[in-house]
Amino acid sequence: MFNRIAGKYDLLNHLFSLGFDLHWRKKVNRYLPVGTNLSLLDLATGTGDQLLSILRRNQKIGRAVGMDMAVDMLAIARKKVERTKLDKNVEFVTGDAGKINFPENTFDAVTISFGIRNFINLENSLSEIRRVLKPSGRLLILEFSIPENKLVRWLHLFYLRKILPVIGSWISGDKYAYRYLNQTIETFPYGEAFCSLLTRCDFTDVRAMPMTFGVVTLYQAEK
Repeated sequence: MFNRIAGKYDLLNHLFSLGFDLHWRKKVNRYLPVGTNLSLLDLATGTGDQLLSILRRNQKIGRAVGMDMAVDMLAIARKKVERTKLDKNVEFVTGDAGKINFPENTFDAVTISFGIRNFINLENSLSEIRRVLKPSGRLLILEFSIPENKLVRWLHLFYLRKILPVIGSWISGDKYAYRYLNQTIETFPYGEAFCSLLTRCDFTDVRAMPMTFGVVTLYQAEK
């Protein structure tokens, strides 16, 4: 599915979020671990927007890896990185978050932006992430959530269910993809439920930081 919509993916992300996705991605950089020559793994990297957002703002990244299962998305990511001349210490690899092909204690930080709700087995993937993080390494997850305010929640769900699928289908030419989107957002265990899951997977210092009226939440956890 993500290979099918790869060509329109960035356009639709910016359109549907009214450009807020750029702001949300920028904020992830603020919560990266302190240090120099940091190693970073960006899972479900897609077209590389989160990785690029970090690399543009953080001079302390010594090595960056973007991983995704969708080869067409990765092809776009590689071209974008080459154009921005940030490709010196960046590599993109095809891979599954449920079986990360790196040794234990490899990365100082793992980031996932708007991708974890698509993981088939959350607990297995979180265990794999913890395995490849260095001791005291940090996990940062940016994901959609459901606002607590009743009016904002109603408006948000109306937008997800009625408006987004129609426009997404029209622009991308894929009727299924943007109906799948709202279903995954509504069924994902956001907020305290997701924090509890991170704790069960042996992460510590778990916290949730809602943004933009709770439409999006940034989760932080450490090994």
